[in-house]
Amino acid sequence: MGHINIIEIKAHCADTQAIREILHSRNATFRGVDRQTDTYFKVAHGRLKLREGQIENYLVYYERENQAGPKQSDVILCPSTPDSALKEILIRSLGVLVGVEKQREIYFIDNVKFHIDTVKGLGSFVEIEAIDADGSFGKDKLLAQCRLFLELFKVAPEDLVAGSYSDLLLSGLRNNDNPNATTHTAADTTKTS
Repeated sequence: MGHINIIEIKAHCADTQAIREILHSRNATFRGVDRQTDTYFKVAHGRLKLREGQIENYLVYYERENQAGPKQSDVILCPSTPDSALKEILIRSLGVLVGVEKQREIYFIDNVKFHIDTVKGLGSFVEIEAIDADGSFGKDKLLAQCRLFLELFKVAPEDLVAGSYSDLLLSGLRNNDNPNATTHTAADTTKTS
């Protein structure tokens, strides 16, 4: 897949059914429900994670500012194979920062990808990702797409999340859905593979 540009929004979501209904009314394509484990590794710059799921399996490197609301991500994706030695190599060479377990519903409308996530230890979220895989959309168009769905979903400013799920787990922040957020050690992460 290589290098892609994304403008994205993450927000706490108390009413996931309302999001599903809006997506359905806009003829979104449902790609499925993926149980994912993201293992974040200790790196000097950006973020590096290995995503393991039934639908999506990637090594993902990305750089993104932590800010609430629309934010640009510079992403490099490398497809990975489940049960390869890649995870063990990364664990031994870099060390594990944190593990994130979630159930993700995946939807698309054209180049915009939507996630309805239930994250272990954090609760329910919605993500909007306006994707420019080949440079044909540009930042302004991606930003407009994110803002459109932000308004359609009626996301309140206080529900916007600045960082990643890994940041939330590491900082110990939780919403009321699940007050038992935990981080994972390398040993814990190895057991789930």
